[in-house]
Amino acid sequence: MIMRKLVYLVASTIDGHIAAPGGGDPTGIWPMPPEYISYLVEEFPETLPGPAREAMGITAEGTHFDTVVEGRGSFEVGLAAGLQDAYPHLRHLVFSRTLTSEHVEVVSTDPGARVRELKQERGKDIWLVGGATLAGALYDEIDRLVVKLGPLTIGTGMPFLRHGFAQVDWRLTAYDRAGDALVITYDR
Repeated sequence: MIMRKLVYLVASTIDGHIAAPGGGDPTGIWPMPPEYISYLVEEFPETLPGPAREAMGITAEGTHFDTVVEGRGSFEVGLAAGLQDAYPHLRHLVFSRTLTSEHVEVVSTDPGARVRELKQERGKDIWLVGGATLAGALYDEIDRLVVKLGPLTIGTGMPFLRHGFAQVDWRLTAYDRAGDALVITYDR
């Protein structure tokens, strides 16, 4: 059986930040020109939040993921926007020791152990949406990085991931252009 991959698909600034200082909704700083949106609709439609999919008439399941995992901080960005489940079209797991929700699966146990269980299940790959703390906790489990490298720098902010020094060598497996953004894929 082929194991599912944990894919950290994330938007990053050129200087390695995924959000402004203190976190929060990155869409306030992230450029969203039509070419970028078109790329996401074509290549990763399942990564668009439910309301965006509905507004654009997107009904396709998506080709890459059937499961999304995220940390409490990232989940709370959606809650602040009024979304109890930003990805109702995906199996949605949120890692938190304090959160409760009737709309998503909340996991309060070890993220690495739970992701290893998910990898053993049948299905498409698992999308790690963020954030930096969960990405750091799952560092050893990440099989693929898909970095949407945006054409901006912000100087300081939420890092790409929070993890102590541990070198991992990655192999470039694909790259594409989405307007002025580059989408770079690396496999472990």
